[in-house]
Amino acid sequence: MSENISEIDYREVIEYSLDPLIIHTDYRIIYINKAAEEFFRTNRKEVIGASPLDIFKETSKDAIKKRIQSAYGKPADVIEETVYRMDGTTVEVELYCHPIMIDNNKAIQTYVRDITDQRETEKKQKEMTKQINELSATVVPILNEIAVLPLVGKIDEEKARSLLEMVPEKVQNQNISRLIIDFSGVYTIDNVVIDNLFKINNVLSLLGVRPILTGLRPELSIAATNLNTDLSSIPTFATVKDALSYLGVK
Repeated sequence: MSENISEIDYREVIEYSLDPLIIHTDYRIIYINKAAEEFFRTNRKEVIGASPLDIFKETSKDAIKKRIQSAYGKPADVIEETVYRMDGTTVEVELYCHPIMIDNNKAIQTYVRDITDQRETEKKQKEMTKQINELSATVVPILNEIAVLPLVGKIDEEKARSLLEMVPEKVQNQNISRLIIDFSGVYTIDNVVIDNLFKINNVLSLLGVRPILTGLRPELSIAATNLNTDLSSIPTFATVKDALSYLGVK
């Protein structure tokens, strides 16, 4: 087995790698594989001998130069950067480089991974999360300055922070004086989230808005107690209907 491994042609392995690979030494490119040619929209004759720094923005070059120099000693951490293709277009990439030996000389092998699709997916996910958080912070007016904030689904820390930021503003804009916060639709929550959610009550009180809690399951009440959150001053009911009856709404 070891004899077969020793006979593997390293150049052939990296030439047909699906990842773009660049080998350079002393800030001079000495090899790029086929995937790199396609990715950078060039041919190796045009880039052999060029500086690997040429693909970076001016604002990044100093940091990249130091990174390359340190990589001669040990593999560098994976970073994300914007690089130029030969046609002038830019692309977001993930870069990883490590030292190798070529003819008894140290060189750097750099892997380039296009993360454009990943960034686009993350952007869409972020926009979707923002929309969901905004919907989750929907204050539903009932009448006579009374409204309901129905909390639903999984509430994570980001969602709780969004509620803390958006709900007070919405309540003020709608001239709400009594807000029923209904927890009956919440199925996942943790202590950090509970702490953030109950901070809403304090903020509302400072704004002159009287919060009323409904749908608090036993585990939520226990968690609030464990966090030393005092709910004794906040009217609490099993359902929104009970809270409305308490407020005189038939």
